[in-house]
Amino acid sequence: MNLDLALTLLSHTPDAPLDLAELALSLAQDEYPSLDVEAYLGELDGMAHEARPHLHGGLASRVKGLCRYLFHDMGFRGNQHDYYDARNSYLNDVLDRRTGIPITLSTVAMVVGQRVGLAIVGVGLPGHFVAKAVEDDKEVLFDPFHGGRQLTTDKCRRLVEQATGMPFEVNRAVLSAVPLGAMVLRMLTNLKGAYLRISDYVRAARIIERLRQLTPDDALQRRDLGATLIQAGQAGRAIDHLQAYLHAAPKAKDADMVKQLLAQAQASVARWN
Repeated sequence: MNLDLALTLLSHTPDAPLDLAELALSLAQDEYPSLDVEAYLGELDGMAHEARPHLHGGLASRVKGLCRYLFHDMGFRGNQHDYYDARNSYLNDVLDRRTGIPITLSTVAMVVGQRVGLAIVGVGLPGHFVAKAVEDDKEVLFDPFHGGRQLTTDKCRRLVEQATGMPFEVNRAVLSAVPLGAMVLRMLTNLKGAYLRISDYVRAARIIERLRQLTPDDALQRRDLGATLIQAGQAGRAIDHLQAYLHAAPKAKDADMVKQLLAQAQASVARWN
């Protein structure tokens, strides 16, 4: 998969019919250039083959069987002790280490489920990503981060309130399927936060550049990229992005701060010349 073309396509068509597993592994190739995408896709095929005998009965029963295989037999689990480790956001690491965060564990359930004939979609609750199996007029919500436990709407409400500390009302709209483009946006945003959290500005800038491919009209990403490039020691590359942000949002509340960053970047470049 050509990741540049895929992100550009998703920027225009968020629900483009791209393969989630291949796309997630292609994102990981930025960090792991020698990653063998086909080998990991083969591993997912093998997992689906092993999972298939666990799936019997109605939709809820089949979801339970898939989750028993993934989260009991295979040992996938939510990484509650080191939640912000960037490895939790790379599908190859999740498959190797059997641990991840809600969106990557949901990805595992979605792509293995697809291979055994289950239509599983992602549901982007605020602060917590879950999955939903769909068949005709039936739906089964479940939480891959917490062992695949099945969810009611009230349990979804409590999950969000625990994650955000804010009251939350569940409705059909918030339980709807997340388009692939929005899933990738959330994955990249998680990685951006993980790298900024540990002041790894070179990697953070790389992720923000991917975010810009996905959301080319988002001026805030240009601002963040400029600021991050300065921290990464690449002031020359920061100038265009900071100027573009000020042009797009001249009256932004942070305009003065961004002007200071721009002056800092320009001064750094002047010293080189």
